[in-house]
Amino acid sequence: MYALIHHGRRLVQLQKLSNFRVSVQNGSALSNSFSFASVADASLRDSLKGNNFTASYLVDSLGLTTKLAESISKKVSFEERRNPDSVLSLLTSYGFTKSQISSIITIYPRLLTLDAEKSIAPKLQSLQSRGASSSELTQIVSTVPKILGKRGHKSITVYYDFVKDIIEADKSSSYEKLCHSFPQGNKKNKIRNISVLRELGVAQRLLFPLLISDGQPVCGKERFEESLKKVVEMGFDPETTKFVEALRVIYRMSDKTIEEKVNVYKRLGFGVADVWAIFKKWPSFLSYSEKKITHTFETLKTCGLLKHEVLLLLKKHPKCICSSEQKIVNSIETFLGLGFSRDEFAMMVKRYPQCIDYTAETVKKKTEFIVKNMNWPLEALVSIPQVFGYSLEKRTVPRCNVIKTLISKGLMKDGSEAPPMSSVLTSTDQAFLRRYVMKHDKLAPELMAIFTGENGK
Repeated sequence: MYALIHHGRRLVQLQKLSNFRVSVQNGSALSNSFSFASVADASLRDSLKGNNFTASYLVDSLGLTTKLAESISKKVSFEERRNPDSVLSLLTSYGFTKSQISSIITIYPRLLTLDAEKSIAPKLQSLQSRGASSSELTQIVSTVPKILGKRGHKSITVYYDFVKDIIEADKSSSYEKLCHSFPQGNKKNKIRNISVLRELGVAQRLLFPLLISDGQPVCGKERFEESLKKVVEMGFDPETTKFVEALRVIYRMSDKTIEEKVNVYKRLGFGVADVWAIFKKWPSFLSYSEKKITHTFETLKTCGLLKHEVLLLLKKHPKCICSSEQKIVNSIETFLGLGFSRDEFAMMVKRYPQCIDYTAETVKKKTEFIVKNMNWPLEALVSIPQVFGYSLEKRTVPRCNVIKTLISKGLMKDGSEAPPMSSVLTSTDQAFLRRYVMKHDKLAPELMAIFTGENGK
């Protein structure tokens, strides 16, 4: 195992020094290769009611953004505030700050549904009774809140002590190897494997979720070592999220299964090198079934793309493989309904595949603003579909408000017409300010206020 750690560190150093990349074909054997229709309306209304209450509660009590609160409400739902109030009160009584509590609930929203006195309090009391200071307790629980969801006093203390060891060791300016004594039983492999990943350079933010998780890929010994070796040999950087994602995917599949997945893509027209290049970009690319892969491939053709164009699209944006048929069909209908032709839609997908991922509401809202408020033609969006990825509130609207102000004051060269969309929206902030704000000396403060949103527009 320590030889593997040394080997992994050496590969990482080579990558950083000379952009070294291990060839998967030469360096690894891998290269050889609901919904229920009968749900009652009343139940659906109750669910929506619960989600709405939960989102409102999270915004009002924790100061979360509406978008984040709505996302959390899809994971956990409650219809009255007594229980969540008791959880928040308990955390406050133990010295957790509002910021820490918000972080805890964001990471582990299920905590709000647990019984404060019977489930959470005994765990906090147990940790505190072992000599943990208030600052230490709040720091560790805020970092890994799912500790409070673990069962059994011994289990919680083992994880707590290990997390504490890592945090303390990482505070040192020089790298410190952990001297943690491994527990017996099923936690032994997990803690040993986490220690190995840490020594390879995997960061705390990636380690701790693996530690607390009940699933793969840090369980077992031989299977973990084999999977880690493959991921290291493929040249993944341990400091990145993709390293852990690749480890998860490889751990779950045998060499035979991986070879079968590669063969599925080969039959569609990908080369083996293509498959592994895409895997390096997005490891989940290999996790889908043959049925899902081939069905999505055929569905993408309905966008007006030829086979080689679908291949290019997936190389550019492999996440399209996880798009459902319904999502792709809905996307086509949305764009056609806004006046785009099928050929124009196909062109946008080729230039910016992510446009398939946006909701109908987002696409309509942004298209209507571009066309109705700024009088830019649909063809401008066909040429630069990346505009759909820009934030309407933070980028598009402020910049367009600056342009409309200049037009209203007769300061645009073309009179009452807005300049090309590309000139306004695709340039960097510095270029935009230089082009449309700073050159107007007396008006610059007003334009800057519009650009930053400080004028209230």
